[in-house]
Amino acid sequence: METPIFKKTYDFLKEFYIFQLDFPKKDRYSLGQRCETYLLGVLEGIMLASQTSKDRKYLILQQASGKLDMLKVFVRLAGDIKILSDSRYIKCQNQIQEIGKMLGGWMKSTHEDQF
Repeated sequence: METPIFKKTYDFLKEFYIFQLDFPKKDRYSLGQRCETYLLGVLEGIMLASQTSKDRKYLILQQASGKLDMLKVFVRLAGDIKILSDSRYIKCQNQIQEIGKMLGGWMKSTHEDQF
C-alpha cells in the first residue's frame, strides 16, 4: 500500500524527470542529475522508513529530510540561473514544501512515539 507521502514524492519524481529533459545538456548531467539523485534518496528513505521498526524509523526520516533540504537548494539554484522557468521553479518548490511538511509531521509523530 502506498502512503500519501510516497505517492506525492513519486509523482514529483516523474514530473521532475520531464523538467530535467529540458535542461541544457551540460546542466542535465550535473545539476539535473544531482537533483534527481537527491529526490531518489528521499523516495528511498520514505520507502525504507515505512518498512522498518519504530526505533530506526526516526533516523531514516532525518536522513531523508536532509536529502530533501539539499534538493531544495539545488532546485533554487536551477531557478536562479534560469535552467528552470519561473513556473516550473514555483511548481517544484511547492512540491518540495508539501513533501517537507508531510515528512516533518511523520518525523514528529515518530519521535513522540519513542518517548
